[in-house]
Order: sequence, then C-alpha cells, then structure tokens
Amino acid sequence: MTNPLPLKGIRVVNFGWVWAGPVVGQTLGFLGAEVLKIESAARVDMTRNLPPFADGVPGPNRSLSNHACWAGNGSVSLNLKEPEALELALRLIATADVVVENFGPGVMERLGLGYERLREARPDIILFSMPAAGLSGPLEHVRTYGLSLTSLTGLDSLVGYVGGDPIPVENAFSDPYAGIFGAFAVLTALNHQRNSGEGQHIDFSQQEAVMQMVGPAYMDYVLNGRSGSPKSNRHPTNAAAPHGVFPCRGDDRWISIAVCRDDEWQGLVAAMGSPDWAAAPELSTAPGRVSRIDELHERIAAWTCESDDHELAARLQEHGVAASPVLNVGDLLHDPHYTARGTFIAVTHPLGFRETIYGAYVKTSRSRPEVCPGPAIGQDNERVFKGLLGIPDAEYERLTRDRIIY
Repeated sequence: MTNPLPLKGIRVVNFGWVWAGPVVGQTLGFLGAEVLKIESAARVDMTRNLPPFADGVPGPNRSLSNHACWAGNGSVSLNLKEPEALELALRLIATADVVVENFGPGVMERLGLGYERLREARPDIILFSMPAAGLSGPLEHVRTYGLSLTSLTGLDSLVGYVGGDPIPVENAFSDPYAGIFGAFAVLTALNHQRNSGEGQHIDFSQQEAVMQMVGPAYMDYVLNGRSGSPKSNRHPTNAAAPHGVFPCRGDDRWISIAVCRDDEWQGLVAAMGSPDWAAAPELSTAPGRVSRIDELHERIAAWTCESDDHELAARLQEHGVAASPVLNVGDLLHDPHYTARGTFIAVTHPLGFRETIYGAYVKTSRSRPEVCPGPAIGQDNERVFKGLLGIPDAEYERLTRDRIIY
C-alpha cells in the first residue's frame, strides 16, 4: 500500500479566477488535497477561452492552456448570482478546510461569502485571499493582471537593454509565481489549524510577493543610493563578468554564461584554449572584467558562435563554469532531464482527447500524485451535490433546470 499524499483528506473550495487562484489549487492538489473550483457557465473564466484548443476546435472545455494551469482542480458549477447557489456554496464550504479567492477586496463580502460568514459555516475555516495589492492601503482596490503586476512592483523598470527604455516582461509569470508562493502560505495556516484548532484569514498581496524578485535592486538602492535601470543580461549589481547570453551555431541558438568568481574565470579561459587576449592582468579579477565587459562579451560571442549550445554548455560545466543552453519551449518538451522527472506529462482529458500538461512540480519521497488535467465545467457536480451534500435526484434536477447549478 502506498503512503498517502501529505494533504490527503484536506478539502479546498477554490473561487480562484484566471491563473493565480487556480495555481494555488493546482499546487495543493499535487500535495493530495481535494480541490473543487467553483465556477459557472453564466460567466466563463477567461482562461477557458485561451487557445490553443484540442483538435483546433474552440470551446470552454477544450483550452489546452486552461487544462495545464488548472490541473489538480475539480469543478463545481454554481451561478453565484442566485441566492440558492450561494447557500449551496456555503454548505460545501462547511465541509471544507480552506477557501481560496483572488477577487478584488470586498467582492467576497458583496457575494455574502466574507470571512465572518464563512466562519458561521465552518468556525475553523482558512480563507486565503490574494488581491493584487492586499486588503488594505491606498492601492487596496487597484486592478491588475499578471503583466501589470510586474510594472507595479518595479520589475519592469529593470528589464531591457543597457541605456534603453524598459521593456515590460511579456509573460504573466507573476500569476503562477504568486499561486505557488500562496499555496505554501496555505500550508502554514493548515499547520496552525492542526495545532491550535483555529482558522484564519490570510491577506496575501500578490504585489508584495512579486516584489521579492527585485531584491538585489532594492538592496543596491538602500546601500548605494543607485536606482536600478535596464542592464540587458548583465549581473543586477554589476558584480560579475562575463554575465550574459551568447550566440551559438544554428538558428537562434544561444548559451548563458555567468562568471562570478576568479576561479570560474580561469575555468572559462581554459575551456577557450587560453587565448592571448584572456591573459590581460586586469581580467584576472572581477572588477577588472566588469570594467571591460563590452569588449569581453564581444570576444566571448566570437568564440561561442561556432559551437553547438548543448555541447559547449557541457564542456564549460566540466571546467566549473555556470553555463546552460537557452532552451525554447520545444527544447523543454524533449529535454531528457525534464522527461526523467515528469515535468511534462501526456494525459487523456475526460472528453477523450490527448494533451500535454505540467506534471507535479512538488515531489515527495513517500507518495506520488495522480495528475489530472484541468476540469470540464461542472464535471464534479453530481458527486458533490448528490453524494457529498446529499441532495435528492429530483431536487438536483430542479436546481440544474433552473440554472442554479450551472
């Protein structure tokens, strides 16, 4: 008999919307929790309309992106505009340990699902709220998406080419980042709940979570009075050289090389065959290399451009140099390391089509999660409403017919 996953027996009701909230549920699901996302066909979550679609056929249950980022979540469909749907939601919450939401401040209260109301249903409930900038303060009601969060946190001011204008981060990475980060906040609350019998309302600011990414620039400003600006791929505090990506043989192939210590520099020199230019005394120390970084990068680029990125990275690693090929998405899906660790897995969706989604990125030594793709809308309705809540068949049919369960 296999050991159960750490969160076996924990139930999570997830009102998470778009990407960040569902990733909280995904992470907890990978750890064994039963996660039920509450949604409705009356207001379809925007990620359900994101391409690509299975077999090229659009539909809210066929978005491959949705099935990847919602893996681990189940689905219960309730039209929360209806009072009966809210009562059903509260009945479900009474059986749960955790509620997740990433609406703006006040939305849960206006729905009739604020923390105090949830405590009436379940006194030790954990409510995890993840608004953009927190539940209080001047930016309390600011509206953001993953892309605008990187601007609000100062991260975009650091991205771009040296001497040029900022180039905003093009991917809403802050959504899954905050989702995974937030799931571990829920774990701490679950531990507290187990030890004390008390629930709590977690105020998790996505803004404050993403701001951890600007830590080096923050410290540089506090200690040195320097306000960060775009640095291309250079070290954030100009403490290392070479430090960047360099062209390799082939179409748009690149290698990342970072040298922070003098012994790593000597390893790079040896890998290059000890060219005469690399013997210049000022290049033997980090400050000297930083002072000549443009020339240094040009020399290294002229050397890397004739090599295969994977072969060169392996050779540099053997010489003690931090180097890696710059992988594209196709590389990731075929990389032997990711394949061995099950980073991406092929699954069959309940509707019958095959798709590739993320595997469990939280791995444990004694148990293995069963990773299922993101759900069809309302796929768990009968199990939850008839089985868990004990609603008779005739009443279930009426609620479905009246689009309460919808």
